[in-house]
Amino acid sequence: MPPGGSSLGTGLRPVTDLKGVGTALALTLQRLGIDSIQDLLFHLPLRYQDRTRILPIGSLRPGDEGVIEGTIAASDIVMGRRRALLCRLQDGTGTLSLRFFHFSASQKNSLAAGVRVRCFGEVRPGPAGLEIVHPEYKVIAADGTVAVEACLTPVYPLTEGLTQSRIRSLALQALGWLDKGIVEDLIPETLRQQWKLPELRQSIRYLHQPPVDADQQGLLAGTHPAQRRLAFEELLAHHLSLLQIRHRVREQGAPKLKATGRFSVPFIEQLPFALTQAQLRVAREVARDLNMPVPMLRLVQGDVGSGKTVVAALAALQALENGAQAAVMAPTEILAEQHFNNFSQWLEPLGITVAWLAGKVKGKQRARELERIASGEAQLVVGTHALFQEEVRFANLALVVVDEQHRFGVHQRLSLREKGRNREQTPHQLIMTATPIPRTLTMSAYADLDCSIIDELPPGRTPINTVVIADNRRDQVVERVRNACREGRQAYWVCTLIEESEALQCQAAEVTAEALREALPELRIGLVHGRLKAVEKVQIMARFKAAELDLLVATTVIEVGVDVPNASLMIIENPERLGLAQLHQLRGRVGRGSVESFCVLMYHAPLSQQGRERLAVMRESTDGFRIAEKDLELRGPGEVLGTRQTGMMQFRMADLQRDADLLPRVKRAAADIEQRPLLSQALIRRWLGLGADYAHV
Repeated sequence: MPPGGSSLGTGLRPVTDLKGVGTALALTLQRLGIDSIQDLLFHLPLRYQDRTRILPIGSLRPGDEGVIEGTIAASDIVMGRRRALLCRLQDGTGTLSLRFFHFSASQKNSLAAGVRVRCFGEVRPGPAGLEIVHPEYKVIAADGTVAVEACLTPVYPLTEGLTQSRIRSLALQALGWLDKGIVEDLIPETLRQQWKLPELRQSIRYLHQPPVDADQQGLLAGTHPAQRRLAFEELLAHHLSLLQIRHRVREQGAPKLKATGRFSVPFIEQLPFALTQAQLRVAREVARDLNMPVPMLRLVQGDVGSGKTVVAALAALQALENGAQAAVMAPTEILAEQHFNNFSQWLEPLGITVAWLAGKVKGKQRARELERIASGEAQLVVGTHALFQEEVRFANLALVVVDEQHRFGVHQRLSLREKGRNREQTPHQLIMTATPIPRTLTMSAYADLDCSIIDELPPGRTPINTVVIADNRRDQVVERVRNACREGRQAYWVCTLIEESEALQCQAAEVTAEALREALPELRIGLVHGRLKAVEKVQIMARFKAAELDLLVATTVIEVGVDVPNASLMIIENPERLGLAQLHQLRGRVGRGSVESFCVLMYHAPLSQQGRERLAVMRESTDGFRIAEKDLELRGPGEVLGTRQTGMMQFRMADLQRDADLLPRVKRAAADIEQRPLLSQALIRRWLGLGADYAHV
């Protein structure tokens, strides 16, 4: 439901209270999320038209939009590829054609030679000079005058069965209700003064009817103070809803897990490497949270290869030291299986039982795993979204670790937590991501989580050199692969397609693999894509990891979770088709050993300006956070977080990139307003409606 929900005291007035709104129109408006008069007031224009002055025809250029007035010099039906009514309009400064493809006999008669007409539309080049196709027009009586509009004309989002003129007249009616207190200003005056925010009713009126001298550039860019006032309130409502989720979760209590060192000390001692200071710092933050009687809600961000899995293992061990279970969930079977292998290798020597549950685990093996999980024999359970399924029961689940959070929806993250919930307590949650999330997104999309950053790579990692090259130099790239593999190195060749079709992606990868086998007959070449059975994928990845393959041709399924230290070269075809965060993730598959590594971005010319900008960022930086900020700037929050996360990010007025500077103030205002539950609830209801309840799984 869009903005416009009830305020503290005012009841919701249905949109049918407006003149001319019957059942049919009410149902049409409902498709836009408009049920009440308040909803209509918060249904704001996308842009504005200037109909406040009449433009001389002689001053017009193609692409101009405006009001013109003149006398029809000639009116004829012309038979071109399509039959059309063509009227020649003159005003003394020039001549322009009005072209109508759909017209009635009465319309033709009313637009006869000698008639005076005022019209509005976009000017474009035509066969005989400038023309406007299907203008809005009004015939002016010979002795009459028509006043121009007093303010800018709003252009609203529409749905089928609704015209601009209809919704404009309804919005005008709704504005008449503003002074009747239909919309209450929910931001306290003290805060408004502190942040210099205009009054709400004044802002709404301004945005529906901007004056002639309004800053049109500011309105178009969304930076006008009236728009910022509403963006502030929307961000505040969103922030309050996430805080509400956090409080709800923390009210439930959690098992207090004391760090005894029984497992963690021998675990650290057996590791073949020393932990970085950043890993130790984040591990301490997690350990402190686990030792509290309220559920931990912590997001751990770390660039590719920063060692988040070890931090997750230490958290799991703390749960196990207290006789409880831990679950680790990953978005793909490849990544889940890699976690399972890592955890088994690390923890089984300590006498810990690690279970594995994924879609491919079936029959008797599945029944056995489910039994071990339910009895508590399996202390640590690693799996995919199969862990959500109803049949999965835990004996005593105290910690949930979710890897690559942005690939799961909020519902999925919360539903796994429900698995371990009993009447008084709920499991602790540790969320991990190797996709660096810009600070602005962390503050808004993850306001229900505490954040830790592992900002240091383990020693011995080599920087990755990124090369940007056009695909007309493909032969040179193939030669480069041959030389790297001759020297005993391994390489990835990643195929991307702009089409969503997985079948086409797999076909492209198959064609590429075949072409490379012909060009490089001496190399052992493997192929992995989304259409292979999970068991085949795992076998091919295992062969690549064991150096039984020199070159792995793949779709983006290898984006997360493949750790092959001997792979030092990656070719990414058509990198312009992927987001920067995804490119950064892919690139992180090389540079995991001590040998100098290269990533070749092989683009298809010509590149757009944005494409050049994006690839330049990849070439210049290996800093995941800088890349993520650029990705946010270029593609927006929905793309950066992943489509599953965007349900939380549907802003009506706010734009996280444009309005990032508001977030610190929003955070401070939220701390004040959350102390007033009625006010907080009214704000959430106004902007999020029932959508604010997504915490309930």
